[in-house]
Amino acid sequence: MAGRLLRSAAAWDLTALLNAADPRASLPARNLWLARLLEWLRHAPTAREDARAADATPLPLLRLKHLLNVLERHPEHQAAVRDVIARCWSELNAIGLFADVGFAPRMALWGEVFHRLRQRLLPGTVDTSELGELFGQLFPDSADESWLRQIDGDLLARLQALVFPQEDEGGWRAPMRDALTVLVSSVRAAGLSGPLRLRMGADTLAGHPFEQLARASEQFVQALDGQDETALRQALQVLRALLDQCRSAVRSVPEHLETYGVSVDIIFDVEQLTERLRRIEDLMDCLVAPDPAPRLLQLTADLIRVTHERRSLRTLFARHYSLLARKVAERSAETGEHYITRDRKEYRDMLRRAAGGGAVIAGTVFAKFAVMALGLSAFWAGFWAGANYALSFVIIHLLHWTVATKQPAMTAPAMAHKLSQIGTDEGLDGFVDEVAHLVRSQVAGILGNLAIVAPLVLLVQGAALLLAGKPLVGETDAHYALHSLTALGPSWLYAAFTGVLLFISSLVAGWAENWFVFHRLDSAIAWNPRIVARLGSSRAQTWAAWWRANVSGMAANISLGLMLGLVPALLQFVGLPIEVRHVTLSTGQLAAAVGALGPGVALTAPFWLCVLGIAGTGVLNLVVSFALAFRVALRSRGIQLADRARVRRAIWRRLRRSPGSFLFPPDDAAGR
Repeated sequence: MAGRLLRSAAAWDLTALLNAADPRASLPARNLWLARLLEWLRHAPTAREDARAADATPLPLLRLKHLLNVLERHPEHQAAVRDVIARCWSELNAIGLFADVGFAPRMALWGEVFHRLRQRLLPGTVDTSELGELFGQLFPDSADESWLRQIDGDLLARLQALVFPQEDEGGWRAPMRDALTVLVSSVRAAGLSGPLRLRMGADTLAGHPFEQLARASEQFVQALDGQDETALRQALQVLRALLDQCRSAVRSVPEHLETYGVSVDIIFDVEQLTERLRRIEDLMDCLVAPDPAPRLLQLTADLIRVTHERRSLRTLFARHYSLLARKVAERSAETGEHYITRDRKEYRDMLRRAAGGGAVIAGTVFAKFAVMALGLSAFWAGFWAGANYALSFVIIHLLHWTVATKQPAMTAPAMAHKLSQIGTDEGLDGFVDEVAHLVRSQVAGILGNLAIVAPLVLLVQGAALLLAGKPLVGETDAHYALHSLTALGPSWLYAAFTGVLLFISSLVAGWAENWFVFHRLDSAIAWNPRIVARLGSSRAQTWAAWWRANVSGMAANISLGLMLGLVPALLQFVGLPIEVRHVTLSTGQLAAAVGALGPGVALTAPFWLCVLGIAGTGVLNLVVSFALAFRVALRSRGIQLADRARVRRAIWRRLRRSPGSFLFPPDDAAGR
């Protein structure tokens, strides 16, 4: 009974569709009818249909079988449907379906971004003679790929008899051959273009595969039209060999980018070229297959997949920014290695460099109060505060000193590299060693910064009081500092936000160095005739080496300083009262407040609430920036941290056995 009800309900909907099949209708009307027929196949199941599909057979397959059964029982409907499909095939241009679907019309990443946005935001139309444009309207659901791939041989034979009742060269073979020519031309042009050709391995281009593609493709198409099977096999073999050589040449491009800098546009070009080579192989398989129907079915499913992938912005960025993210992370890792101490000598050196950084930050604190005293507008106050921070950080960098909060975002990629080696017990122990080294380095950096900045600020405040009769930072600013730094306010939220800015500065540093290397600016400085004429050969070489070694640090310090000053001002402009809280700067401000209000303030609750707030600020500055950088480094390397419990147990075991290793350096470089 349920089966009869299912057939009755389905037949009622299908009857209306079949009665509407009109071969004499206009092309848009016929295209719309095809779209409605396919929509009927994937229609959401009723309760009875859902029960019928309890055997896990996809609903579209059940409905496709029912459609074919109905057409086989009603020759008049079968003739009408067949004529509609035949007229559509004769009037629709299918070359674009095989040659263009899934590919960008121009090899430019941001052009593709805007194209995908238009696809997502603007409605499509069936009023078209291009099958490639109509394809997305016929298969708007990504699940269509799945049920198409599940069509078995018997059902496919019945479907083929409806769609292609007889071998029709004009049906799909002719446009497929033309599409093959279009794809070969695109591959040849891309392979010979400067951005890709200059980055391909010389050995992969020795046989000039891209130059020979057009001739080999022409011979293959001619052999398809002939009757000589031997000539066809030879032409097919030559074309496949050339495609393999082209594929090897394309695979060599990322290797070049790994060494000489990454460009997302080139990564996009490589992706497009690789997919076109794969499409050529698919078309060749269809054209030479003794039974092409299964190949055509799989090709159709592939086209549905790439159609929906091309609508996804997330897929686009995930693919083409992954290599850039990894290179940015790796360049940060190279810098981050310098911030990890592994023995007593390096630990003492870290304390010394952190003390130097604290001394410079003491001057930064007074300069900040001076900028505040000018009473500038929000933007200019933020700009000059940012310039003050940037100048201080650059001085610290040039003197080879350090600011503790900059370390985590740089060291996280280095830690991620170690994490990729925890598959063995030795690798896990090595990772725990790095955790201990990192924590110890962060503690040394913070202690070195704070141990100098607070006493030095107090000393300057006391000297000004003795010499000028009043401290440089007055009571008004001191009370403001006590009010703003307290743990009872939003200081910890601001500290987490500052951690985000610290992380962003590390990305800017990695990106700037990648950009510098990609455009070979070090070589340009060293060998450009005008630069050499002005600086001299020796000095040009020196400058090139200096910029290659320092471009990352300069970018990180300047970007961080400007962001600390300008971002809060810009956010306040749009109504977000966000400030920054940097542990070293906050400590200097608190010391200035003590110098202005006298040592008695250290006995009050507001002072200790500020101390608590600064402690939380330091933790959040470090943890947030490290966590964000660590996550990016993991994702860019494709590392899945599945055995988290094993890593946690190893760290806790080290804490129980040797807690001092997280605070004090080992006796020798090999110890823990």
